[in-house]
Amino acid sequence: MDVKKNTINVVMLPWLAHGHISPFLELAKKLSKRNFHIYLCSTPINLSSIKKNITKEYSQSIELVELHLPSLPNLPPHYHTTNGLPHHLIDTLIEAFQSATPEFSKILQTLNPDLVIYDLNMTWAAEFASSINIPAVQFLTFSIAMIVLFLHMFSKPGVEFPFPEIYMRQHEMIQMQKLAMENSKVNMRDAFMEAIRQSRDIILVKDFEVKYMDYFSQLVSKKIVPIGSLVNNSIDQIDEHGLSIMQWLDKKEKSSSVFVSFGSEWFLSKEEIHEVAQGLELSKVNFIWVIRFPQDEKISIDDVLPQGFLERVGERGMVLEKWAPQATILQHKSIGGFVSHCGWGSLTESMKFGVPIIAMPMYNDQPINARIVEHIGVGVEALRDENGKLQSDEIAKVIREVVIEESGEGLRKKTKELSEKMEMKGDEEIDGVVEELIALCNNK
Repeated sequence: MDVKKNTINVVMLPWLAHGHISPFLELAKKLSKRNFHIYLCSTPINLSSIKKNITKEYSQSIELVELHLPSLPNLPPHYHTTNGLPHHLIDTLIEAFQSATPEFSKILQTLNPDLVIYDLNMTWAAEFASSINIPAVQFLTFSIAMIVLFLHMFSKPGVEFPFPEIYMRQHEMIQMQKLAMENSKVNMRDAFMEAIRQSRDIILVKDFEVKYMDYFSQLVSKKIVPIGSLVNNSIDQIDEHGLSIMQWLDKKEKSSSVFVSFGSEWFLSKEEIHEVAQGLELSKVNFIWVIRFPQDEKISIDDVLPQGFLERVGERGMVLEKWAPQATILQHKSIGGFVSHCGWGSLTESMKFGVPIIAMPMYNDQPINARIVEHIGVGVEALRDENGKLQSDEIAKVIREVVIEESGEGLRKKTKELSEKMEMKGDEEIDGVVEELIALCNNK
């Protein structure tokens, strides 16, 4: 069969995190406009949260396929997602996901697609696809700078890393080792290397730094294909909660406020919440702050904020629990900065919408992402002390520099320029992706 004349059927399998599912869905939308039929596979809890993002325009070409994980006593179905998952259960979720191989195999045999696009560390998905002669391609949804750093350390020990701007601080390395120990049942390094090796000829990346892509290609002997920013520009449908946020923002001056959010998987300790709160108070800048707690924890905002904080900041601040329409807020004219945990999805949104970044990385690839943000000149990191603790005076200083002070003028200008550049690129990269995927299917 010459697939060029027919629809190409693709099964997509992202990791169970919003920051991974969202770019997979955006890629699905772009491919569906070019004669691809997409089966997006995830757990029911994750699929229910993205259903609303599949509008009528895509309802015929993107199908949601439920992947049921084996039931474990301490991992009920509403925990089959990283969103709001208590930290101590991450290892259990990884295990449960890997144990879903037989279920995924059944899905593949039933659908018999032309291609599988899989996520980080999913060797099992790639192996099974290849065993029934379906090409499998890896799609990495985050900045590849960290991958390049680790691959270099694994394959060229003792050789100086060619990008001095990319490094990890002592406390970040300790945090990384601690996480690796917690997930010790899974050999992350081997799974990571094998999943890269299994990708057929190419690897898809959501990145724009050509030098890291070129070095990545050298290290793994595969073609690295950039896919664009995959940021959804559309404004969220606003409910009553969203409307009150927009009305609050409408009263603020242009570029005068910051949006503060640490993603859906990282929960600040009470001590960290106090440092951020003090930093926001000291900065004298308007802010919208989203605070999240692990699912099923009976904590309220009043339990964790410093006493009298909300009264003292008054109209200058808005504190929200659990969720806010991030993309809609970042596109509002009164937003002049984003206090971010530096997840790659959040950073690419911020860059696309021309909002400078106050970087406060937490774990995994986030410290490396913060280095990139500083290196390309679109943000400043609020440094921790030598023990890795947040510092309120540093947070206040960086917020003021990025949003208000003259010293941040160059950074604000650079951010706008990068945003315009990303906008101009539009969808041109997707054409290259389509060509590569068609070639793979034709050469099965």
